[in-house]
Amino acid sequence: MEWLIPQFVLGAWDQFPPLLQYLIETTFWILVVTITVILGVAFTTYFERKVIGYMQGRIGPNRVGPKGLGQPFADVLKMLIKEVVVPAKSNRFLFVIAPLLTLVPALATWAVVPFSNTFVIADINAGLLYVLALTSVGVYGVILAGWATNSKYAFLGAMRSAAQIVAYEIAMGFALVGVLMASGSLNLGVITEAQGGGVTNWFILPLLPLFFVYFIAGVAETNRAPFDVAEGESEIVAGFHVEYSGIAFALFFLGEYANIILISALTSILFLGGYLSFFEGWTILEGTMLSFLREPSLGWLVLKICFFVYVFFWIRATFPRYRYDQIMRLGWKVFIPVTIVWIGVEAVMAWMQVGPWTNLYG
Repeated sequence: MEWLIPQFVLGAWDQFPPLLQYLIETTFWILVVTITVILGVAFTTYFERKVIGYMQGRIGPNRVGPKGLGQPFADVLKMLIKEVVVPAKSNRFLFVIAPLLTLVPALATWAVVPFSNTFVIADINAGLLYVLALTSVGVYGVILAGWATNSKYAFLGAMRSAAQIVAYEIAMGFALVGVLMASGSLNLGVITEAQGGGVTNWFILPLLPLFFVYFIAGVAETNRAPFDVAEGESEIVAGFHVEYSGIAFALFFLGEYANIILISALTSILFLGGYLSFFEGWTILEGTMLSFLREPSLGWLVLKICFFVYVFFWIRATFPRYRYDQIMRLGWKVFIPVTIVWIGVEAVMAWMQVGPWTNLYG
């Protein structure tokens, strides 16, 4: 990359103190990742409407731009020029800050995501703990949105959402404990590298129940169908964001889809080897023109993320909405016991020197 930069710019860059260089470089990559995620969200909404349209025998967006590709930008423009109506009896400060509390944690979590074996913004050893903490913060935005609007519908939706997120957050936390036991580290890069050596070393095989629990709990965390009782249109109009309009509503929308991409990325990293290749360890490709397929790269991570995002859409188009009591029962009486039992199974497997724990606890 350095040959693309003029020599005088490199000379000026070398004059900066190391701390300033670090701050500029980190800020640059934060902006790159943030803009990429926001553009990803825009096209995720487009592909959702296309995928669900084809599943239901429709065409989906096809008017704005070629093949309807301009539709996300038309939607954003429409929301930007709409007025943000603040209800007369609402708490104005909390009403305005609630959408930001939903979106910012979804973007900040990307700081510890390893995009390849050479690039991660913040390579911290407590990455898994950081992820768990930030994904838990999103519930505050939902609660504040429901309470600040001073609307019974919004408050009811917020209470539903808070109870649901708390229930499934525990199951997700236990699933992460299983990954921690398998890898011996909280660092997401180390967790990815611990799955090296081929598909048979990925954690999805020994942690299959935890994989299903984590992903389904992720669907519930993002308030997506069939767990979308917090915004059940047939019961409580639109849930916690019933009073929101314009750019404030767009921020909630952005936060929801950013969380979908984030859950897909974390599922890929924790259970499917993240940026590691499907063909790693295939000696048949060695020395051929396809040998590059064995190498770890960002492309593999993007491919896995796209698959899980598609599964989100598939679930939405297939299953009807659960009743509230069914959602609570699934979280408290099924998922949490399953994760606890499987962590016990992991402990037995580690003691018997079976699976990925052999090298860790030998």
